[in-house]
Amino acid sequence: MKGRIRLITIEMRKHAPFTLFGALTGLIIIFILIYGNLLFQITPISKNIFYVFHPAHIFFSALVTTTLYLRYSKRKIWLAIIIGYTGSIGIATISDSIIPFFGEVLLNLPNAGIHIGFIEEPLITNIPAILGIIIGFWRGFSKIPHAGHVFISTWASLFHVIMAIGTTISTIQIIGIFIFLFLAVWLPCCTSDIIYPLLFQKK
Repeated sequence: MKGRIRLITIEMRKHAPFTLFGALTGLIIIFILIYGNLLFQITPISKNIFYVFHPAHIFFSALVTTTLYLRYSKRKIWLAIIIGYTGSIGIATISDSIIPFFGEVLLNLPNAGIHIGFIEEPLITNIPAILGIIIGFWRGFSKIPHAGHVFISTWASLFHVIMAIGTTISTIQIIGIFIFLFLAVWLPCCTSDIIYPLLFQKK
């Protein structure tokens, strides 16, 4: 157990700078939208954009979680399916919806709301999870999907927040959005890709 905790701690620390870079891309997108006078034109369609990135996040999460479980554990199909599904749907919901929602409330954004993908859009969230599990079991990938996972998760969280923005946004709110983007990606994505599947390894 001590070795497992040490491994998880090392991986979390290694992933922090990369996750920080992902959060910076979200900040850059916000600045482009603000200075291009596009932010409030994007807001009405941000839910549609969210439901592009959120299912993509679920797909990558299922792929990486399933792959990592199979790499370090016995290839039990039923357990791989359970881990891949819960690790993607459950943790992606925390990352893309729940943490951003808390950020919206704390930052006092006027249109704060929580959008649970597998409830609102079960078809376009469950199919990517199943595909990710199948590909993870059949082929197995980790590095490239994990990188994609981080960026897509950042953008899904970002457009969840953009749904909540009203007619004005302050500098303090922008800084707060950056912090919550980092937390929404670093904690859940590392949990999904690293901690969760490693909990089931025997050695």
